[in-house]
Amino acid sequence: MQKKQPVLITGGSSGIGHHVSQELVGAGFQVVASARKPEDVERLISQGLDAVRLDLDEPQSIHDGLQAALAITGGRLYGLFNNGAYGIPGAVEDISWDALEAQLRTNVLGWHELTRLVIPLMREAGAGRIIQNSSVLGFAPFPYRGAYTCSKFALEGLSDTLRMELHGSGIHVSLIEPGPIRSRFRDNAYAKYLEYVKGRPSVHQASYDAMEARLQKDGDTTAFTLGPEAVFKRVLHALQSPRPKARYPVTTPTYAFAFLRRLLTTRQMDWVLRKASGGGSR
Repeated sequence: MQKKQPVLITGGSSGIGHHVSQELVGAGFQVVASARKPEDVERLISQGLDAVRLDLDEPQSIHDGLQAALAITGGRLYGLFNNGAYGIPGAVEDISWDALEAQLRTNVLGWHELTRLVIPLMREAGAGRIIQNSSVLGFAPFPYRGAYTCSKFALEGLSDTLRMELHGSGIHVSLIEPGPIRSRFRDNAYAKYLEYVKGRPSVHQASYDAMEARLQKDGDTTAFTLGPEAVFKRVLHALQSPRPKARYPVTTPTYAFAFLRRLLTTRQMDWVLRKASGGGSR
């Protein structure tokens, strides 16, 4: 009997990570979902998932979480889906050193450390799939999302370089680039906005008022919003295809902005992105 291919997923407590974890189990993979909070790990286990604690902000927790996952999989790891991330909304000039450092620590440095640790395992096995959940903002920046955009641009650069360096190793690197997806992203972003930006004097306050209304709105904020199943389809292809794609666009805005970026000048593209952002309202 062939062993199931083991996959480690970060940010598995909710949203995209939780949905992908459940669906991959149904697709025949051995999934280990990770979460930062112990209570979330316990909840995932109660739902029938293998789960470990892994805090992307703490190098030791990353090492310990990976070792706990490997104890479940018998030391094997075929796939890594880096997904755990958040955004800090706010104008670039209002993003402090501490805020940007926190943003990059979770969204880039934590992912990089975990990825770096799993590569030797995949090299030894002669095969592996590293799947990075990026964003449309990884190539098409919106105003008032500078910190998050910075993290995704960095992730895309690291992933493109890593993909070339791993050529011929049997390890494939894929970027998934979603636009709006139903998840707890807005709730988490609003909490970070309250922590790092709100209440400080800013010339951008009118845009912040519109942004706060969007972040606190119930339901979808755009007609182009899709469910997490749209991301799962790309993750599954990246895991199963003999020739996985380097990039997987998800949602209409991602396709549209990718096309316009090739067609328009920088000045024209800036205009499109400013209009699309609605001054923080979208």
